[in-house]
Amino acid sequence: MAQPLIHPTAVIDPAAELDSSVEVGPYAVIGPRVRIGAGSRIAAHVVLEGPTTLGENNRLYPFCSVGAAPQDKKYAGEDTSLEIGNGNTIRECVTINRGTAQDVGVTRLGDDNWIMAYVHIAHDCQVGSHTIFANTTNLAGHVHIGDWVILGGNSQVHQFCKIGAHAMTGTGSIVLQDIPPYVMASGNPLATHGINSEGLRRRGFTPDEITAIRRAYKTLYRQGLSLAEAREALQAQAVADELHQKCLGPLVQFLGEATRGIAR
Repeated sequence: MAQPLIHPTAVIDPAAELDSSVEVGPYAVIGPRVRIGAGSRIAAHVVLEGPTTLGENNRLYPFCSVGAAPQDKKYAGEDTSLEIGNGNTIRECVTINRGTAQDVGVTRLGDDNWIMAYVHIAHDCQVGSHTIFANTTNLAGHVHIGDWVILGGNSQVHQFCKIGAHAMTGTGSIVLQDIPPYVMASGNPLATHGINSEGLRRRGFTPDEITAIRRAYKTLYRQGLSLAEAREALQAQAVADELHQKCLGPLVQFLGEATRGIAR
């Protein structure tokens, strides 16, 4: 006999919208204004509060708290939200909060992210796709994380920091400034250690592209240039040809948008 998709002990508000293929485990609580897409699985004791939207094929493990009000003393009940894409794995005891009126009002998590146990993603964070956040990593409010970022276990990211695509932190890293795309960093205080060349190879970057990025890293970190001077030099490299534009364009743009200085 087929088992029911929704366990009889789950508490689901009538105003929640669940696709007919969604599975909900024992004692899960799903509040009003929560929408869950096809193929998603909500394990035992998960709490989902709205307004929250989950896409398709997400997997939430026991004791997650997703969509709760932001942990911000300025929050006064404004109608903010959380948006989660498709194919995310959100492990045990993860907490993801809605946005605040002081920012865009929406916390976002993209597609195919692997969020390990006890991770916290605070209000107004904007997380891309294909990221990995190892256990007990914490993002303060307003943090922006690019695609393919890997954060080592117990990494702590200060509010308003940005971490560029393909960057990586080591275990126990304290991030107080922005980390540019492609860069590996670790420690407290944080120090940079070259580019994430192995990750780039795995994602299909060619040897020539990786070489261009490695040269860009040396321009940024090894020539004694100020941030403005380094950005100008990298911009000149980026316009040299199509290959450099593809690799260095995102780096130049990131440096122009850095608000807390960069880890160096």
